[in-house]
Amino acid sequence: MGWFQRMRAIVTGGAGFIGSHLVDALAARGDNVVAIDNLSSGRVDNLKQAERTGKVRFQKCDLTQPNGWEALLTEGDVIFHFAADPEVQIGETNPGIHFKENLVATFNLLEAIRKTHGKKTILFASTSTVYGEAAQLPTMEEYGPLFPISTYGASKLGCEGLISSYAYTFGLTGLALRLGNVVGARAQHGVIADMIRKLKRDSNVLEILGDGTQKKSYIHVSDCVQATLFAIEKFIPTKSTFDAYNVSSPDQIDVKRIAEIVIEEMGLSDVGLKFTGGVDGGRGWLGDVKIMQLSIEKLKRLGWKAALNSEEAVRRATQEMLSGS
Repeated sequence: MGWFQRMRAIVTGGAGFIGSHLVDALAARGDNVVAIDNLSSGRVDNLKQAERTGKVRFQKCDLTQPNGWEALLTEGDVIFHFAADPEVQIGETNPGIHFKENLVATFNLLEAIRKTHGKKTILFASTSTVYGEAAQLPTMEEYGPLFPISTYGASKLGCEGLISSYAYTFGLTGLALRLGNVVGARAQHGVIADMIRKLKRDSNVLEILGDGTQKKSYIHVSDCVQATLFAIEKFIPTKSTFDAYNVSSPDQIDVKRIAEIVIEEMGLSDVGLKFTGGVDGGRGWLGDVKIMQLSIEKLKRLGWKAALNSEEAVRRATQEMLSGS
């Protein structure tokens, strides 16, 4: 990966689910990494493997509060911005969380970059939920207008807008990766983690939010990290100001099939499936995008594709989460 070999990287949300896997990959490559996290959902233990390389330094700080962490930005040339509140469903009861942890944190980060006058590249972990209920499936990056149906999706779209505006106004370069549902080891949220917790409490019946027909694209965290490294390498030489790529597997899997896989991997039988029926046409919760499939042709044309499809990603993630790997 040429220039990428000696990169100085900053990873916000570096102790979190996806961020810590990215830190692992960067450290394994020999890159110097500063991992930033407020530990609201991240865990220091997630960085143990990477810290053994001697290439990683962890700093606990809160991007929502400008209080001295800004000086850390001088230690990196590329900023991987993965800090965010990971719980999509919380927006139904506490939308302020998404505003603060996503939008305010991103604004503060961009302001800090602007004030240090650094010519930085920022790669932002966005989400498929920015598309809302897309009429076009698979959904391409050019699809629009974008009407998010959750505060999480809205906050992520707002972050994309902020990064784009700062890139065009202040000389940054920005790249947004619109991620499908990412699964794998260290995940504490999401449908698989939820199902495992429920089945450990009661192996006879599994309550499933919604009507079971919710169908979406999933991607294993290892594929997500490889796509991130691939995208940043391809993006930098183009000298583009701002761009966005979808990152996911090319297919879908429904919630009922996910439940079957989790049950199989837990070695259970005769488990009853109890669907809540959901809200607003069978969604798991208000703001839940019921049907999602991303087009990955844009990134695929550059030479990337996921190694695992949605079902394979779900199965491997379930195995990893059950083994604690």
